[in-house]
Amino acid sequence: MKLYYSPGACSLSPHIALHEAGLPFEHVLTSTKSHKLADGTDYYGINPKGYVPLLEFDDGTRLTEGPAIVQWIADQVPEKKLAPPAGTKERYRLMEWLNFITSEIHKAAGVLFIPNMPEEAKAIYREKILGRFAYVDQQLEGKQFLMGDTFTVADCYLFVVTNWTKPLGLDISGLKHLTAHHARVGARPSAQAAMKHEGLTK
Repeated sequence: MKLYYSPGACSLSPHIALHEAGLPFEHVLTSTKSHKLADGTDYYGINPKGYVPLLEFDDGTRLTEGPAIVQWIADQVPEKKLAPPAGTKERYRLMEWLNFITSEIHKAAGVLFIPNMPEEAKAIYREKILGRFAYVDQQLEGKQFLMGDTFTVADCYLFVVTNWTKPLGLDISGLKHLTAHHARVGARPSAQAAMKHEGLTK
């Protein structure tokens, strides 16, 4: 199994999840700028979408989109409880969180990475994203993780998008529950291992 990733990108979420699950996999470094692999291979030939993450299975089939990938990872090791069982109300709550993070935070944050995006537009998106983070902060009150006391793959994803706040100029220092969650997840061995491999920590 191979994980196609780019350092610090949203592919860090399944990277952390794979370490949590303890599943063996290969890392394939992918440039989101040149859309080429380290050996010069055209990444568009592997993933026509051109972005990460992509999980390639041993039989050659591939799965894209982070929220789908992390749920597949979680379902390989149900005993780890990285996702509630399929069909339960709790599983749909997990899917609710994954959809919220991907549509309301991740995609909005992506706009801020566009070099030629006008500053006026970026200011609007920053305000929107901070509002979404404030909502998450409220939901985390009295909880260790998004789903309560149990760590799930949704926490991997929230950790990654929260990681982007500093380079994007988003001040979340006043959101104590969110910042505590970020520190809590960042201290996990899985997050430490993934970030070290991606060169995000020493």
